[in-house]
Amino acid sequence: MDILLPSATSADERARSPRIAILPVGSFEQHGAYLPLCTDTIVAGVIAKRLSDTYDLFQLPPVTMSCSHEHAAFPGTVSISARTLIAIVTDVYQSLQAADIDRLVIVNGHGGNYALRNVVQQANIPNEARMALFPTAEDWADARTAAGCGSQSHDDMHAGELEVSMLLHATPWLVRPGYETSDHLADDRRDLLTLGMGAYTTTGVIGRPSLAAASKGAAVLESLTAAFSRVIELLEPEP
Repeated sequence: MDILLPSATSADERARSPRIAILPVGSFEQHGAYLPLCTDTIVAGVIAKRLSDTYDLFQLPPVTMSCSHEHAAFPGTVSISARTLIAIVTDVYQSLQAADIDRLVIVNGHGGNYALRNVVQQANIPNEARMALFPTAEDWADARTAAGCGSQSHDDMHAGELEVSMLLHATPWLVRPGYETSDHLADDRRDLLTLGMGAYTTTGVIGRPSLAAASKGAAVLESLTAAFSRVIELLEPEP
């Protein structure tokens, strides 16, 4: 799937001479009984591919495992430490800089990758935009509204309307039956970092997957693609 693995050759990239790279970061964690463990990687990859095609970016392959420790109670979940994730992104960025590409966009598909915010903050000191994290919470909220979603980010946290819609649009063959009857809400999750997801759901789902539709996934992607023009304006290097 070129969504996840770019097929460009070295000669292609030499001819294009892209000035901004895009790195999707996913995860390998439970997403209920109807979405694959690689759901977050697919979501990040789909977004990165669309942005790369639209804005002529250097698309990198995804980071497929990240900080999913809150999902450890569920079989199949595999995590790396925050320090390892930071090291991977930092090493990738340094390698890009050696190739004269000093702008990087991280497309994060997993909300638990809190450490990525710090990586971006540090990269942009002192007051020069070199790196961005996308989509922001506001970008996701705007995309939900544009798509006519019936849920919001807080109540539709995991394996819900948004994620199922994205996969129904991009990779429908990976969505198994059951999402239509798997709604589960757990709005008070104040101790999530201490107790993990297992304290709030027995199925791994927190959200309203029954509201999902492929058309919503397509509309979310369109909204995010339009919103990304702001990031390009911030990062575009001087000629």
